[in-house]
Amino acid sequence: MSEREKTPQRRGFMGRLRNGLKRTRSGLTEGLTSLFAGRKRLDDDLLEELETRLLSADVGMEATQRLLDGLVRRLGRSELRDGESVAEALRDEITQILDPVAEPLAIDPRQRPFVILTVGVNGTGKTTTIGKLAARYQREGHSVTLAAGDTFRAAAVEQLQEWGERIGCPVIAQPTGADAASVVYDGYQAARARGSDILIADTAGRLHTQDNLMEELRKIRRVLGRQDEGSPHETLLVLDGGNGQNALAQAERFKEAVQVSGLVVTKLDGTARGGVLLALAERLRLPVRYVGVGEGVDDLRPFDAEAFAEALVTEQE
Repeated sequence: MSEREKTPQRRGFMGRLRNGLKRTRSGLTEGLTSLFAGRKRLDDDLLEELETRLLSADVGMEATQRLLDGLVRRLGRSELRDGESVAEALRDEITQILDPVAEPLAIDPRQRPFVILTVGVNGTGKTTTIGKLAARYQREGHSVTLAAGDTFRAAAVEQLQEWGERIGCPVIAQPTGADAASVVYDGYQAARARGSDILIADTAGRLHTQDNLMEELRKIRRVLGRQDEGSPHETLLVLDGGNGQNALAQAERFKEAVQVSGLVVTKLDGTARGGVLLALAERLRLPVRYVGVGEGVDDLRPFDAEAFAEALVTEQE
């Protein structure tokens, strides 16, 4: 274990992550020791059982096949020592899938304001994620402005305003039903006037199958691009980890329509479908910026592939 992993902060996060992934881990890997008890080889029956567990956790067919192929390559058909040897190999294979997409979001100080456009369907925790991100960036010393671009729902505007009051962050808003691109434009102008380091813009989250939503998002991107050729500098898609394969379908649609550059996967606590992160990594190869494993402000953390694999496989500390 590295020195970084030994720090109290790291241990605390690992505890929350492990606890948050409990239901996914329960269906996926808990009981591996008993499963392999008395088995001497990684035979077809064992591989079939592992495949069933992986697919039930919404790991997806592509990632599941890659994991099984990796286990066969590592362990072959040789005699197995115990279930822990399989768990260790599985943990390493999971890390290999996730590591290429574990790319923290870096705020470029040359871009001021650095514009983060957040997209996603209703119910994914998008507005809450914006509040948590703003709080994190402020703790890191950045000045932040928020734009309440989800003008379709009055509750979304009010929720973002409540976050603004809670963390002391200005929120630019207009009445419900206002043109979303106009709100984001005002937000950009306000952020420039205030000298803010970061502008985070909310957007509507109607069903991802509705073409009018995608056109609205494209319009917002065009408006931002006219203010700054490189804006938005990051387009974050917020996904609910509990939606499993439906989250993958949403990601594919948004990626095609609005040039998603990073993912935030929320609500991993309490779901048995946390394996969808592997499906997202294998299929889309988009950077996973943050994961959410609880309600607290500090429970939205930069994605760490090794920590996630450890929490997904390890039965106990």
